[in-house]
Amino acid sequence: MDPNPKSFPILSYVMARLPSLSGKSPSTTCDVEQPPPRAPSDPSSSQTPIVSQLPHLTDPKLLASMTRAIADVAQTRSVLRTLGPRPDHETVDAARLKLCEIESDLSKQLEEIVLSPRPSDVDRLDWRSQLADKEQQCRRAAEKEKILYKTILQLEEMHQSYEKLLRAAEQRLVKIYEKAEMGEAEEEEVKKDKEEVDEQLNEEIVGILQEASGKELERVDLSNRRLLFLPEAFGKIHGLRVLNLSNNQLEVIPDSISGLENLEELNLASNILDALPDSIGLLHNLKILDASSNKLESLPDSISNCRSLVELDVSFNRLTYLPTNIGYELVNLKKLSIQLNRLRSFPTSIGEMRSLQHLDAHFNELQGLPLSIGRLTNLEILNLSNNFTDLKELPETLGDLTNLKELDLSNNQIQTLPDTFGRLDNLTKLNLEQNPLVIPPSEVVKEGIEAVKMFMAKRWLDILVEAERKSMVVVQEQGQTGWLTRSTSLLKKYVENVSENVSGLLSPRSPKDAYLDQQL
Repeated sequence: MDPNPKSFPILSYVMARLPSLSGKSPSTTCDVEQPPPRAPSDPSSSQTPIVSQLPHLTDPKLLASMTRAIADVAQTRSVLRTLGPRPDHETVDAARLKLCEIESDLSKQLEEIVLSPRPSDVDRLDWRSQLADKEQQCRRAAEKEKILYKTILQLEEMHQSYEKLLRAAEQRLVKIYEKAEMGEAEEEEVKKDKEEVDEQLNEEIVGILQEASGKELERVDLSNRRLLFLPEAFGKIHGLRVLNLSNNQLEVIPDSISGLENLEELNLASNILDALPDSIGLLHNLKILDASSNKLESLPDSISNCRSLVELDVSFNRLTYLPTNIGYELVNLKKLSIQLNRLRSFPTSIGEMRSLQHLDAHFNELQGLPLSIGRLTNLEILNLSNNFTDLKELPETLGDLTNLKELDLSNNQIQTLPDTFGRLDNLTKLNLEQNPLVIPPSEVVKEGIEAVKMFMAKRWLDILVEAERKSMVVVQEQGQTGWLTRSTSLLKKYVENVSENVSGLLSPRSPKDAYLDQQL
């Protein structure tokens, strides 16, 4: 478990020296992570060759720096020793095989459950509930059986990660040593080169600002310049239409950017921004905004005022939510890229983005979709893959996306496609891999997208037929009740008419008889 001195010479040397870095004497202390001191005859105990090749290793400051750089290695080694030795290949292969067998058995059980006929005396909804209970029981039993074999594979993965960690640590130590070997003279040279680059960059920015003051400047490209900040004066280039600030080291965008009233494209990708300025909402002509690969944790509410936006890319950030009203205002948006964030849900207003054609939300933490998603009738591409254990079901309104052409639902926990899925007539690409699907069954999924669409369409038709049948039964019951009511009413009127006629016939011949009236 300790690094091999032949493969990781510097790392092995530094980790072997860890006990001597404490304040106590090496003869009276023992590192719990280190094996007992070996005999002098052991080749690994000899540190003379490595020190003779890399003499700077004897420098206490360098050694202390290296020790701090490998703290993660020492900690991981300690954890692995607690968990136990690395499983051999045979054990790992057997565990993988066993997991495949469990999955296969589970698939067969679920298939039997799905295909089991419904008894005639059991209601359709009750039968579905019974099937769901049986399915959950099968899944729980399978998961319980998997625990041991998953533990073996996880331990193997941890050891594999430890190997990668060792290689990375060795590379870090080599760089630290090379930096120490460079000497002060070379460090000064590097510092001088950096100052020259900064000076050239400042001259370039000044030149751009001077050019903008003399004529109307429409495009500025300052990408890959190691920019640390953007001067406030950039907000005065009123004619600017395209601004590229990607691949720099910007931490803040100044509020003066709101002065770029004609700006149509703004590229802020690959910086270290943790927020966008509220003044960005004043860019009413902005059509394309790329703020991907930053550290954004939220978007300002004012971004909803950029009503001309056609493309918005905020992927690869730390977003946990989108502004509540974003959909009500960005009605012209056609492409929304929000993948590789931490989104748990979409705002209901997303259904108002009626122009949206492309929505990419893979690698998030989505737990579901709002019912309003069905209003995106122009949507053609939808990627919801890799939301893993969070995404378990889809709304019935998904079937309203009648223009959808590509749908990726892979690597989620979806068990049942919505009953309206069969209405997606224009769908040509579908990815359902790595989902515990029950409806449609796995054998249908393997046959391809057309088989899935046909299965779901037939299922939808069956549901409609069943609903119509129940509706007819209700109508018939109501019709019978109405007939009885009408018959009783007619009979009552008939009796009343007879009573009146008899009274009329008897009244002129004899005086009114109270007893006869009572009988009638």
